[in-house]
Amino acid sequence: MANLIKPQKLSDVILQKLEEMLAAGTWRAGQKLPSERELAVRFDVSRPSVREAIQKLEAKGMVVRRQGGGTYVQESQTSPDSPLLPLLNMDPETQFDLLEFRHTLEGMAAYYAALRAEKSEIDAIEHAFDQMQLAREKDYCAQARALADFYMRLAEAAHNQVLLGVFKSLKAALQDNIERNLRMLEAEPASQARIGSQRKQILLAVKQGDPEAAREASNAHLAFIEQTLLDINRQDSRMQRALRRIEV
Repeated sequence: MANLIKPQKLSDVILQKLEEMLAAGTWRAGQKLPSERELAVRFDVSRPSVREAIQKLEAKGMVVRRQGGGTYVQESQTSPDSPLLPLLNMDPETQFDLLEFRHTLEGMAAYYAALRAEKSEIDAIEHAFDQMQLAREKDYCAQARALADFYMRLAEAAHNQVLLGVFKSLKAALQDNIERNLRMLEAEPASQARIGSQRKQILLAVKQGDPEAAREASNAHLAFIEQTLLDINRQDSRMQRALRRIEV
């Protein structure tokens, strides 16, 4: 009886390898892929087979080809219409729920980034940290965007696709939460230096490859922000009660 199983096309084999490399974080969002010639040499195949595989990858929305500029990993498709945003807008207390959830999310990202990050990913995290520092001179939206990008680089370096997927799906809500927190923290200017120092501790622990220290630094950082925001809320409530008594 004839064998009816069709042999797998070479381009499909290459496609599978490329998908595995993207899933492993070999190239991060927005990063340029090696040229067709370089990939053909790496996989020991012909350039037409590589070209066909990349076309299939593009059809899946995983990469984007720029005329005369090469092929790039697709940026996150996170929508600003995150289902969490209406909830956050309706109930301010949910902001604290998200901040609590960030302990787990960002602590895990920092832990595994310290454990698994490659040199290129460390460089990307450092670059994001530098951009974050520069954004301090800009508006709250720019600061929040830079901070969200820093945490995204940590998530990419963690090499955990479920973790990265959660980060991407929540990115709009996280950025909104960060921006709201920044606006509230303006009432406590003395906390800014400490918060900046805490973020630097996260970066240093990741660079030193110390996962426990990275997670502890991340959790301490968020715990400090949470406590500071709670203190600000209490002060604001006391002030509002005092003003009501004066009005009466």
